Parts: sequence; structure tokens; C-alpha cells
Amino acid sequence: MDPKQGATNVVRTLRERGHQAWLVGGCVRDLVLGRAPVDYDVATDATPEQVMAIFPQTFAVGAQFGVVLVPFEREGGHFNVEVATFRSDVGYSDGRHPDAVVYAQTPQEDVQRRDFTINGLLMDPVGGEVLDYVGGRVDLERGLLRTIGDPERRFAEDKLRMLRAVRFAARFGYRIDEPTFTAIRQLAPQIHRVSQERIRDEIVKMLTEGQARRAFELLDETGLLHEVLPEVERMKGVEQPPQFHPEGDVWIHTLLILEKLQAGGSATLALGALLHDVGKPPTFRVAPDRIRFDGHVEVGERMAEDIGQRLRLSHAEIEQVCALVANHLRFADAPRMKPSTLKRFFRLPKFEEHLELHRMDCLSSHADLSLYEFVQQKLAETPPEEIRPKPLVTGDDLIALGHAPGPAFKPMLRAAEDAQLEGRFATKDEALEFVRREFPAQRNHQ
Repeated sequence: MDPKQGATNVVRTLRERGHQAWLVGGCVRDLVLGRAPVDYDVATDATPEQVMAIFPQTFAVGAQFGVVLVPFEREGGHFNVEVATFRSDVGYSDGRHPDAVVYAQTPQEDVQRRDFTINGLLMDPVGGEVLDYVGGRVDLERGLLRTIGDPERRFAEDKLRMLRAVRFAARFGYRIDEPTFTAIRQLAPQIHRVSQERIRDEIVKMLTEGQARRAFELLDETGLLHEVLPEVERMKGVEQPPQFHPEGDVWIHTLLILEKLQAGGSATLALGALLHDVGKPPTFRVAPDRIRFDGHVEVGERMAEDIGQRLRLSHAEIEQVCALVANHLRFADAPRMKPSTLKRFFRLPKFEEHLELHRMDCLSSHADLSLYEFVQQKLAETPPEEIRPKPLVTGDDLIALGHAPGPAFKPMLRAAEDAQLEGRFATKDEALEFVRREFPAQRNHQ
């Protein structure tokens, strides 16, 4: 069963039991726009207890706020339809959760508490009728992002809505209406009341929904960039040597890269693209010959790690983002690398992300793709078994040759593997002869 069919079944079943039920929110917006919704939400006058009685397999993940999940099976997994009881929220002391939930009787009351007009539409999935009590259809036609009711009140209820406003406006190419924009600029410093996990999720969505450049321009214009990623804001006005970066300063260069990120792409690649030059502002200096950023890669790697930890990225995500920052200049050395060094370069986890970052980096500056093409060709010409061959020399072999286990093993094994990667030997016997020759065993004769 697909998600739309599951949501339609939920609406139909609730109505058969005498309740009002409608599709609501982002799924209706997407259906009106002719897009495929990612998930489906249902609004009803049935209480959570009534919903759970009608659908016994539900998950009451947010029942205290009137929200219940109804699970469905589908090919390759499962999905949930979120069912929320019509409600009016009373106060948001923590800037996220309502202090109290008062159930409402009509969909008109329910949509008044929602964030933006384009997300306040309701739809009958059976007949296709759309209910619009907030002017959402007109705003969709005008390409306008506007809060339902007073913007300051909507943002006071949940500060994250400020970031969501930016994300929706960027994703759909909409303009943020003036009162909504003004409220965001005034309230931007209050975004710190939102958890870093929620901020991270919005930033990652901005970077991976296909309109990353526009999203970050809007973050900057609203003042939110200064609050959530001040390290990126500091890229503005940081000049670069024109012979390598005719496009302009570090901020412009970064925006040009963000423009090339594809919808649905990797979060780590997107974050690596955003942060690859984050070390340039603190290392900027004007040398006698040209502008320089000495050590910006190392500084940037440390900054990327700090940002990743602040945003509560997973350890694996931080590791990959830092690796992208740390290695983004290594492509310049590729034509001069020994075969062993180049093959080890290819071994970097998710090397395809390093390659793609380099391609976007080039296209966003000097537009010379010769290094990219060189590495791509070498990678295509090198069989995987040559990049990661089974080692011909092991620690046991070193012991058998008379070496005592200890710190000296690592450089010996490294040298043997380098020689193997460079094709200096191809058999076990040749490999052992290499070790005997290069590292004569110092046997103790007593």
C-alpha cells in the first residue's frame, strides 16, 4: 500500500465511524502543487483515545498533544500516517510545545494554530475538495510565504518556524511576505532557544532540497545565519587571489558551490561543500605576492569538527565532513603522487564525495577540470583489487623472518604495502624477499 492510499483509508475509516477527517498540511500543499508528498497527515475531531480504539496498532507518540501514528506496511518497509485531533494551543512557554492543548470541534479552528498559510490547507482525499480558511491557495499562486495570523505570535510559539520559513521559501522559490520577514529579523536571536538537533535538521534539509544557495542567501538576509552559523557568515567580504578565484570572495565562492548541490544528495557532501573553506577567514593575510590562507585546511578541519559537534552530528558524519575539508586541496598533487599514494587517496571512505566536491570547487572558481578528469580517469583505469589488494606481507611473516613484535612493525608493513601498490612485486615470495632486503632481521645470538 502506498502512503496516499494509507492516508485515504484512515480518512475513510474515521468518517465511517462518524468523525470529521481531512488530509492537512504539507501533503495538501504538495498535492495542490502537483508534487509527490513525502508523508501524509490527517486532522480529525476524533480524540487520541478514539483514534487508538479505531486503529488498534497505533503508536501514541504525541498523544498528550493529540497526535497518534497509524502504521502501514508497504513493499520494502513501512510508513506511518500522522493523525492529529483538531486543537487550539494555549501558550508556548518553552517556544516549542503548547502549555495546554484544548481540542477543537472544527477544522477552521485547527488550522489557525498552524505555521504558514501554504501549510494550512485541508483536502478530502476521496473527492478532491480543498478547504482553505487561511488564504493558502492564493499564496501558492502568488509564490508567497506568509504566517497564519500574527507572525510574531507564530514564531513565539515555535522559534524553529523561522528556519522553516527560510527553507520553504527557498525550496519553492517563494518570497517571504514583509511582516513575516520583519518578524524573523527581529526574533532571529531567539533561535537559540531551539535545540541544536532541530536546527541541524533544518540546515541539512536546506542543503539537500535542491535550493541550497537561495536558502543560505535568505539565512543571511534574515539574520539567522549570524545566529546559527557565524563561521559561515564570516566568509563575506574575505577576498581571494583573483588568478585562482575570479568569481569573488569566499562567500560568493561558497554560494556558487551550494548552487550545484543536487536535491536528495548526501548530507555529508553538502556540509563538506558548505564548510570546505571555513578556515579561510581566520587565516586570511595579504603577502607580498598575493592573498594567502596559510594553514586554512588544518584550521578549517578543526572548525568543521567544532561545528559538527555543536550541531550534534553523528561521529561518522563529523568524520566524513572533516575528511572532505582536510582533503579538498589534495587533488592538486594527484598527478605527482606515487601510485601507492594515489591508491591510498582512492581508499578514502566515500571517495565519490571527495571527487564531486573537487568538481564543484573547480566549476565555482577557475573552471579548470583537468585535475578532476585526471583523477577520474586513473580511478576508472584501476581495478578495485589493485586499490585494496590483499596484503602479501603480514605481522606473522615479519615474526617468521626474525623480527620481534613492536612499534617497528607498522612502518615495515606500510613500506611493504606501498611496494605492493606500486607493483614492485606480485607474489608472496617476492614480497618476503623485499622485506629481507629492506629490513634485515636483527637476531639475538646467545
